[in-house]
Amino acid sequence: MENRDILVSGGGIAGAALAYWLRRYGFRPTVVERSPAPRTGGHAVDIRGTARQVIERMGLVDEVRKARIPARGMAFINDKGKHTASLGMDVFGPSGGPVAEWALLRTDLARILYDAIRDDVEYVFDDAITRVKQDADGVGVTFGKAENRRFDLLVGADGVHSGVRRLAFGPAERFVRDLNSFIALYSVETDVDLDGWQLMFTVPGRAGRPGRTAALRPLAEPGRALAAFFFREDGGGFNRRDSTAQKQVVVRHFEDAGWEVPGFLPKIWDAPDFYFDRVEQVHLDTWSDNRTVLLGDAAYCASPMSGIGTSLALVGAYMLAGELSKADGDHRTALAAYETGMRQFVDRAQEFARTSGDGGLMPGSHAQMWLRNQSVRALPLLPRRIVGRGLEKVADTVVLDDYTSHAHH
Repeated sequence: MENRDILVSGGGIAGAALAYWLRRYGFRPTVVERSPAPRTGGHAVDIRGTARQVIERMGLVDEVRKARIPARGMAFINDKGKHTASLGMDVFGPSGGPVAEWALLRTDLARILYDAIRDDVEYVFDDAITRVKQDADGVGVTFGKAENRRFDLLVGADGVHSGVRRLAFGPAERFVRDLNSFIALYSVETDVDLDGWQLMFTVPGRAGRPGRTAALRPLAEPGRALAAFFFREDGGGFNRRDSTAQKQVVVRHFEDAGWEVPGFLPKIWDAPDFYFDRVEQVHLDTWSDNRTVLLGDAAYCASPMSGIGTSLALVGAYMLAGELSKADGDHRTALAAYETGMRQFVDRAQEFARTSGDGGLMPGSHAQMWLRNQSVRALPLLPRRIVGRGLEKVADTVVLDDYTSHAHH
């Protein structure tokens, strides 16, 4: 039984889910994570379509259900907070729509996955890979702090800005496509009565200034909400590590916005869970090179606004571990099968993210915003099969193999 020792870079959703399945199939995964402890922060994530089956097969449905964010749907509002157009949860089905039935904070999903493996997977926190040297029978890895080690396989599950991808495949600018908008989030205490709705306040664009949206999404804890901001900025030269500069960008874009924004925007300065990212996609012709393979956002980020990234990560992790088990550790066969199995799902998800567009959140004019509201109002009146065919159909692209029949314990 070859190729048992596998290093997973990144302890997020993709990395933790992969480690879970590898362990279950008798591999020896090690997870290296740059942050000093399991990550917190980030935003709400949705588990859609086939990814729900992955959670079922992990036996984690109860934990996920307990951590769900209460939601009745999404509503666009005017500056008085009055609904101008709304989408209830029932319009799209459980896996479609902007708010999925299984929505929870990324922190909570990461914790649930970590708790499921912490006792039998080696974690190396507060470290990162600095060099990778592959040869015919393994991968030599240099860490920033820990001793050098050798593994049979290396998996980069370390996000859009993947270090493994840079070391093994080349610089980010070859693979990362900018979709020309930004997203920022943090949690706040608020006395705004959300009544279970994710409220979206849009400021339409006008000459020389793009439209933008500020939102509040209820969290499980009463009186707390997730504040979110969606906007464009050309050039967008900002330092990924400088959160103060990022907060200044958000404030500059929203300091003149109405509704409740003046109440929750200033709380950005003290927010410990502030998250900021450019909306990007990742495109590679192949996700593996010899004994290194990419998973999740590192390989195929669809966009942090697509609502499908977590599902891609969970299904990809399930399939990668399963194909390694099925191929009895023969990495060439396994990595090719993983890629063949996932490619259509990824293509559809990325296409959906590009074409469903953010025009709804960043309309260029009052007229465009009016049209958006009209089309949102019309959706519940259309037959479900037409409405749900977008994301729900994308999320069900893959049919999961049952790898347990191949497993070697």
